[in-house]
Amino acid sequence: MNRDEITPVQGGLLVMKKRIMLLMFVLTASISLGNAFAYYNVTFLNTTVILNGSNTDAKVIETISLFVSNSSLQQYSTSRAAYNLTLSDWQNIIKSQLPTEHILSPQGSVSDFTLLPSAVVVQSASGGTAYIIYSYVVSNVTSVNETAPRKFRYVFNDSVFNFEHTASGQQLFQGSRLNIVLPPGAVVDTVYPLPDYPSPNLLGSYSNQSLLSWYAQEPLSKFSFSYTITQSLQSEVLDYFKGVYDSYRPFIYLIIVILIGIIVVYIYLKFMAQ
Repeated sequence: MNRDEITPVQGGLLVMKKRIMLLMFVLTASISLGNAFAYYNVTFLNTTVILNGSNTDAKVIETISLFVSNSSLQQYSTSRAAYNLTLSDWQNIIKSQLPTEHILSPQGSVSDFTLLPSAVVVQSASGGTAYIIYSYVVSNVTSVNETAPRKFRYVFNDSVFNFEHTASGQQLFQGSRLNIVLPPGAVVDTVYPLPDYPSPNLLGSYSNQSLLSWYAQEPLSKFSFSYTITQSLQSEVLDYFKGVYDSYRPFIYLIIVILIGIIVVYIYLKFMAQ
């Protein structure tokens, strides 16, 4: 069939077919272009280690600041609504290895883990900012020795760090911050490298400070940190009786059970005697 033999109906169908093919091409190109601009970008990592004043555990709170492009808003919202996602899942979603525990003790364990991705706050025509916040408790972050009556020296275990590995050892990521929160009454003995915040006092020490911070790309290979806590006399007495109670707890429970049993038998016998 030549061009002269095409009927008006066939011509209309050919035009419609071309338009459909053009529309499909435009849609495909739009989707591909949208996927090209669909991305997540980690902008900041904040790791806070809250030291315990009565044992060697520490609570860790980590916050990842995340830019979410407009084309990724729906995926992020869907992922945020899934309560069973793990840090590994979030690594796959945002294509980054940063969602992980950056404080891990080789001789300890991790417990009380919580994960809370925030809602996206739209800031521009291209996307917005969200926060992936997770917390956990790590054991054996410090070691402790009693150096004098009621005086205890805690030494930070630098093997708990799980940051960026370089040829010279670990260091903080670009765009990251490490914070250490001291227990109440703690006095810093030694610290290296010197924290970026706060500045030392006129004597070159960090007395009366409760927070020390190190910023991005700070080397951690020779990190050292120790502090001293002097226990009050009241705390020492309370700890003593707590230790006595813990030692004799089974015996105390047995005495209570025996007393309850004697009372029950007494009431029963008195009731039967009537």
